[in-house]
This record gives sequence, structure tokens and C-alpha cells, in this order.
Amino acid sequence: MESMTLETRLAQGALDETLARLYGANRLEEARARCAGVLSGFAKTFESLPEALFSAPGRTEVGGNHTDHQHGRVLAASVDLDILAAAAPNQSGMIRVQSQGYPLIVVDLRELAPKPEEENTSAALIRGVAARFAALGCPLQSAGLDAYLVSSVPGGSGLSSSAAFEVLIGTMLNDLFWDGKCTPVEIAQIGQYAENVFFGKPCGLMDQTASSVGGVVAIDFADTA
Repeated sequence: MESMTLETRLAQGALDETLARLYGANRLEEARARCAGVLSGFAKTFESLPEALFSAPGRTEVGGNHTDHQHGRVLAASVDLDILAAAAPNQSGMIRVQSQGYPLIVVDLRELAPKPEEENTSAALIRGVAARFAALGCPLQSAGLDAYLVSSVPGGSGLSSSAAFEVLIGTMLNDLFWDGKCTPVEIAQIGQYAENVFFGKPCGLMDQTASSVGGVVAIDFADTA
């Protein structure tokens, strides 16, 4: 849908039910304003219109911290702090991500091998998620994505801002270029792959699963596949 359609629907309250479910009815006005700001930020950054809004939440563990590495069981939950994005395909062969307050990140979809100089960067996570989607058959060869992000998940807070970022990128690619073929669990696994292979962190799968599935989730890691 075009930006004006999104802006009009937002102003007319058509998104209120979803926003209230995500953020709480008592924060509806705040959520509307935040969405409006993201739509405006996209238009100013890319001089074009966004087609959709996406959100991926941070997470907290209720019980079983680190047992995902040891084939144990975990109880985790998504939280109402998230990364919110306005996005649209751009057919440029590039993924361009502008996070509010940070430099623009550009990832060439023709170059989907790990880059050692990108380790521990957001670019590595974007490249890794895209690489895994392409390897699974998602048609990204002539694709491209513009996204403008704002985050309420504090970095380094233990709420897994990196997992939320991976899930957000995966959800956008899945929805815009692959008709939603990946399940939330598969999107979580793709995020873990990006973090392990491209970002350089041997993380488990709890963080990505809690963010991608949402709500309160019980996860059994007896079989990591």
C-alpha cells in the first residue's frame, strides 16, 4: 500500500486495533505518533513512499537462560519495546537501511558472502539474513529494499536488540519478496545463522525465537534442527 494510504489509515484509526494490541490501549496516541514519524522519516530519507510498516520486539527470558546452548528448555517472552520500520522494495539490487541517528547502511545483494571487515556490525546481520534467504530460494537477485527504522529496544540492555534487528530484516524480506513462505521459527533460525556466520557471535536460538514468535513461548531445544 502507498504511503498516503498508510498515513490516511493511521489518521483515521484503521491501525488502532493492531497498535493497541502491540503497545497497549493506554499508549495508542504515542504509537500513532511514532508510526507517523517513521513514515515521514522514510519519505525524507529515500524521497519515495513506503509500502508497509513492520515491527520486531525485544525479548526477556522468564526461565532457562543459556539452556538453549545445552539442549534444554526455555520460557521466554517478547516485550512491548520494539524496532519499528517503514519499508518498500526498490528494485536496485541493494538493501538500504537507515536507523534513526545512525549512518545509512547499504548492502549489495550481489555480494552475499561473509565479509570479515563487517564482523560485529549491523551490515553483517543484514547481509547474513539476505544470504540465507537467497540460499533457501527467495528471489532476491533483482530485488532491493529501503527501510527506515526507529528503536525503543536499548542496545546492551539484555533485551536482545540484535535479535529484534535480525527478525525485522527477515520479516521484511519474507513478506515483501517471498509471499510469507517462512514461518516465525524459520525466520528466527535465519537470524541465528546471520549472527553465527556473518556477525561472528555463536549465539543460541532463544532470543530470535522469542522475538519472531512473540507473546510468551516455551521452547524445547532438545533437537536444535
